[in-house]
Amino acid sequence: MAAPLPPAPLDDDPPQDLMLPPLEAAVEKRSVSIQGHRTSVSLEAPFWRVLKRAARTRGISLGALVAAIDAARRVDQVNLSSALRLFALAEAENRAVTRLSEPAPSAQSPSEDASDAQ
Repeated sequence: MAAPLPPAPLDDDPPQDLMLPPLEAAVEKRSVSIQGHRTSVSLEAPFWRVLKRAARTRGISLGALVAAIDAARRVDQVNLSSALRLFALAEAENRAVTRLSEPAPSAQSPSEDASDAQ
């Protein structure tokens, strides 16, 4: 039988063994034009980075991507900021799955490298 987990710390400090990346809480506000109307959207910096990468990958502007996400959302159920965050999360998850499913580069020993050079 496995040993029981130690009790959780009582203070508000996160455990040191979680290996969390630095969290960025800075919110960036950007103006976008959707169907001819200017609106501002506030998102944390990491979400904007993922959205910019997604737009670049698709060969469209960030504004065009935001407009497409806006057009696809259920206005009565999801606000624009949430829709953008959900899209960015799905995009990041898909990218991670793609990276994990790619075959790992084969490691060659130094002797194999030398024989390839001849």
